[in-house]
Amino acid sequence: MTSNLIRHRVRKAVLKNWRLYVMLAPVIIYFIVFHYLPMYGVQLGFKDFIATKGISGSPWVGFKHFERFFDSYYFWRLLKNTLSIGLYELAVGFPIPIILALMINEVRHTSYKRFIQTVTYMPHFLSTVVLVGMISIFLAPETGIVNLVIKLFGGEPISFLTEPEWFKTIFVMSGVWQQMGWSSIIYLAALSGIDPQLHEAARVDGASRLQRIWHINIPGIMPTIIILLILKAGSILGVGFEKVFLMQNSLNMESSDVISTFVYRSGMLDAQYSFATAVDLFNSVINFILLVTVNFIARRAGGSSLW
Repeated sequence: MTSNLIRHRVRKAVLKNWRLYVMLAPVIIYFIVFHYLPMYGVQLGFKDFIATKGISGSPWVGFKHFERFFDSYYFWRLLKNTLSIGLYELAVGFPIPIILALMINEVRHTSYKRFIQTVTYMPHFLSTVVLVGMISIFLAPETGIVNLVIKLFGGEPISFLTEPEWFKTIFVMSGVWQQMGWSSIIYLAALSGIDPQLHEAARVDGASRLQRIWHINIPGIMPTIIILLILKAGSILGVGFEKVFLMQNSLNMESSDVISTFVYRSGMLDAQYSFATAVDLFNSVINFILLVTVNFIARRAGGSSLW
């Protein structure tokens, strides 16, 4: 009787909100097809893949590929490069959209505010190929605008894209420029939800604009900041493949070689499918551990968390 009642309530809820479920269906299908079904191939990391036998017929080898990766010459370099770029992006790229949103929120001239938002949003819609092409043009040793300015002040031109020490800074700063406007949207939305009466009361008490930002705006968007920080921390090792691959060359490999590019070379170029799967699985597990750890710390410290 109880099970029949539960089924009746579920059916009633589905029929009542069927439009919402129809809107949600494409997203669910996307995640099932492109994220959950491919997890069947994760077992490749624990097997020696033989194409004629397929995934299920290939023999199990345990942690052989993981041990090979941990003992390889490239392991520490890959881990250092991936982690340093991820932390660099977190330290620089995470706070800048917050600062930008706070600044845009303080602009009172509507037309000027919309102009700033449009200008800062536009780089987000540039493809990675176009962005890397712009970087190559601007940083060209002889004709790039940056080196022209350096030579104008008596300096020597710098080959930015071939010197390993410049790779991380160029990668992170160009990413910040491209994404800061788009990333600020969610903070602007959170700021719009702050009760205006709090600002009115603070003005009556004589609070300055900076004091109102510090004591009203920032605490008001702090739950949003914490949630996005948790998500960002869970992808520290998930440095994007496309941009790194396009900026990478034999001269800056020491600084630009990350786990994602190593997986590409091992799996796609060298056809070491099991080994590449093991390396990528290691990367995903570390990201998951970081996500759970940061979420636990955030929940214990301030109460805001993903779960």
